[in-house]
Amino acid sequence: MNLTIYQLDAFTSIVFAGNPAAVVPLTEWISDELMQKIAAENNLAETAFYVAEGEQFHIRWFTPTVEVNLCGHATLATAYTIFEYAKYPKSIIEFTSRSGILKVEKKGDLLELDFPVDVPVPAETPEELLIGFDATPIETLKGISDYFLVFENESQIKALEPDFRTIAQVKCRGIIVTAKGDEVDFVSRFFGPQSGIDEDPVTGSAHTTLTPFWVERLGKSTLSAKQISARGGELTCTLVGDRVKIAGKVASYLKGEIFV
Repeated sequence: MNLTIYQLDAFTSIVFAGNPAAVVPLTEWISDELMQKIAAENNLAETAFYVAEGEQFHIRWFTPTVEVNLCGHATLATAYTIFEYAKYPKSIIEFTSRSGILKVEKKGDLLELDFPVDVPVPAETPEELLIGFDATPIETLKGISDYFLVFENESQIKALEPDFRTIAQVKCRGIIVTAKGDEVDFVSRFFGPQSGIDEDPVTGSAHTTLTPFWVERLGKSTLSAKQISARGGELTCTLVGDRVKIAGKVASYLKGEIFV
């Protein structure tokens, strides 16, 4: 069969920045094994697959090695694909997923994710993280699936050079590192060797954990954020009750066909 594939850069207005994701629209589900093989062949942080189900769309996300429960940037890219290429006429797309109902609203040239909040709680710092980062955080917390390390300043975040083999021994989806930003409210990086990606360029789902933490620390509900990976990405995050709204732009890179 032939499948259409799109590749898009999320949380950026220009190509070659932000976080690349592949999006594969389906009319019906193909096997989990085939979806995983396609994701491995794409070798991107995430490949999203979706199927229209009435007024909703069911979405699933795969790294090159595993299926994950939530992915922000690939959801943003999928919403862009549905709005721009499937010509979806409404302003809000509703996805069903492993993480429940997820909504994406089109607001001008911005797309805004509506995700469940993940409030981190204090945790012991695994020894592998202290060794693997060769740096001691001022705080360690843990969300539902990620460890969360807080450092003193942006320069420390930029300077981190983790030993991926060592930090991969920690049982979690990945590790968020963060600090107050110099020019934005907060900065972060995300390392996920456990999930098949050493450093993720821009991690929307991590901001469901970052946002409640920094809202409490900075005393305001809407925050500017930057993920300071090599590609970099910009986000606007708002805490609304038990939901986090994460807004960003998407740049389209390619459209093609998969022959399987």
